[in-house]
Amino acid sequence: MANHSPFLKATRVHAAVALCIASCASAWAQQNPTEITITDKLPARVSGFGDVPAHELPFNTTTIDSATLKDIGAQRLSDALHLDASVTDSYNAPAYWDMLSVRGFTLNNRYNYQREGLPISAETMIPMDNKERIELLKGTSGMQAGTSAPGGLVNYVVKRAPTGVEQKIRNVTISYGDGNNRLVAADLGGRFGNTSEFGYRFNIAHEDLNPYIKNATGHRDLVALAMDFRINSDSKLEWEIEQSHREQIGVNAYSLLGTSDPSTAAFPSSVNPRLNFTYQPWTQPQVFDAFTSTIRFKQNLNNGWLWTTQVGTQHLRMDDRLSYAWGYDCHSITCVNWDRFSPQGNFDLWDYRSENERRKTEVIQTELTGTSSLSGFQHDLTFSVMRYRQLNRLPPMQAYNYAGTGNIDGTGTNTAVPTPYDLNTERSDYTNEFGVKDRIHLSKQTSAWLGLRHIQMNRQSTKTDGSVPVQDQRNVTTPWIAFSHSLDASMTVYASYGEGIETEVTPNKSSYTNRGQALPVLRSHQQEIGIKKQTLSSSWQITWFDITRPVSGCDPMATPCTKQIDGEAHHKGIELSGNTSVKNWNLGGGLTWIDAKRENSNLTPELNGQRPVNVPSYILRGMAEYRYTSVPGLRAGVRFSHEGERNVTGIGDIKLPAWTTLDATAHYDTKINDIASTWTLGINNVANKQYWRESPMQDGHFYLYPGAPRTLRASVQFRL
Repeated sequence: MANHSPFLKATRVHAAVALCIASCASAWAQQNPTEITITDKLPARVSGFGDVPAHELPFNTTTIDSATLKDIGAQRLSDALHLDASVTDSYNAPAYWDMLSVRGFTLNNRYNYQREGLPISAETMIPMDNKERIELLKGTSGMQAGTSAPGGLVNYVVKRAPTGVEQKIRNVTISYGDGNNRLVAADLGGRFGNTSEFGYRFNIAHEDLNPYIKNATGHRDLVALAMDFRINSDSKLEWEIEQSHREQIGVNAYSLLGTSDPSTAAFPSSVNPRLNFTYQPWTQPQVFDAFTSTIRFKQNLNNGWLWTTQVGTQHLRMDDRLSYAWGYDCHSITCVNWDRFSPQGNFDLWDYRSENERRKTEVIQTELTGTSSLSGFQHDLTFSVMRYRQLNRLPPMQAYNYAGTGNIDGTGTNTAVPTPYDLNTERSDYTNEFGVKDRIHLSKQTSAWLGLRHIQMNRQSTKTDGSVPVQDQRNVTTPWIAFSHSLDASMTVYASYGEGIETEVTPNKSSYTNRGQALPVLRSHQQEIGIKKQTLSSSWQITWFDITRPVSGCDPMATPCTKQIDGEAHHKGIELSGNTSVKNWNLGGGLTWIDAKRENSNLTPELNGQRPVNVPSYILRGMAEYRYTSVPGLRAGVRFSHEGERNVTGIGDIKLPAWTTLDATAHYDTKINDIASTWTLGINNVANKQYWRESPMQDGHFYLYPGAPRTLRASVQFRL
């Protein structure tokens, strides 16, 4: 696809600025930087307890560092988190923003994501080129985030300037793969100033997107800059900005085939995972633009206390477009198949366009952290106050128009109908949050951990013509408590209890008797017990969890109906994970077993005892890598993923079969003309296995996503 993006023109200017900074830094760098006592080690912000080592924390976290992200060629969040056995896909489209499930619960893209410890919206495509690591907190996160689904919390941490005076980063990466994708990226970093008090990290990337799926072309660009200023020994200023652009043709999911009789539903007998079967000559690309920035001030106070204040902003713009397959013969008054395609694979094709969607997140947070002695015990305390708002400003009208018919073989009769007729809904979310956390050292080996978060929320929505306004105001408090005990210097056992909250408002439609009314707070509860061990060469963890989450519903036989809380989703399970290094081998893996059930439903009692749709019974991930001594710099490895069967329908009469894939990689570190380089060759789905990756249900419709076929990835990074 020809690239006419004005953004790319801007990237060339930024690239020139970056090269100027890089060259000037060499002249400005000095031998004796200003020494400060604030640690340069980035805290694990997702935990809420600063830089406490992972093996001491009384909950299960996963950190995927930049070296691993580079090895697997991660270009989106799902590439990274699929290394964890607790994470699966949840309506995760190939050319759309990531939608993931943790412990069987789908993460909320508006509330379960952070960048640098501050809330962001993940209703966009977030680039990975400038990310230092990805942090995942598993389970209910009411202490770390005021509102969030109970699966977990994701935090993006950006790449920062090097801390050493003489350290310079001059990395250039070129890659090819996932069909015919082509990427070029640069990563530059260093320090400058009279005492090297200034640091910078600059990332730039451009990728032409032409994946294994036909007619899903596009391109993306990224410019990102992170800087810091060591003001003096007690004060430090950090800031990061990134701007990204991505446009790509969307990809639709398949569906079950059959008549309106549920017993006739079946999987398509033959599927080509390389076919974008809803693509039309009139199909327009989806466009994602994002500008995100953070500024942070750290100040050492007396007696070892630290005051941190940070401000973050995120501005998103999107053209949401898709030639969309939904149901069959549902454009008329009488709908034949509203939840699946016809037995022959036919479907209704809809022209969906919502242009110029804008989403804004703005947040300010201040924290006071330190240690105090109270009642004879040491207390590690954190007090925090946060104010943020999320504003969704959508175009006045959107198009969701019947355009004709199609078939899963790519044929059909249709025409573009781009004129918008339907009103959009705008949302405003204003929140104040007050938090306190305390680690009480009961002895050298035993700690009590306490957390309390109070949330004041004011949420509003309205149609874009100002009609049917809805407002939801309430105050909620979420507690958390844990105990941990160190069996030795490397092993910890713990038990914890926590709560998280979500809120819902009944849609303002005539089909509801209580339209526009707020439901009671959906308060989830989690118990967790774990044991973890970490040494220099190995680590492992065993976790048992039990989560209940209220479910809202409506009597399917009543018209109109009353939306209400109707029982719970109850997920309990065991997570095992570990890795070790034995001579030339590096081994790792994880297993998550999930016993997920629907319970106490009065409106749909036939679902009680059934596993929720698209939640596998267990997930297994593993890897093995060998470093060759006979060929210095060469290492090769394999990774495998296995997901157990899952329900496609609510009553479990149709199940998605279990599947297994195997990936292989080889990495070679060498020097060419004294320039260090790393060469990578990867093959995903080595056996070219055909399988259904996931089976989500959205808006009452069954969806099926095929797994990717065998794909090749090659890259080289030069460290200049």
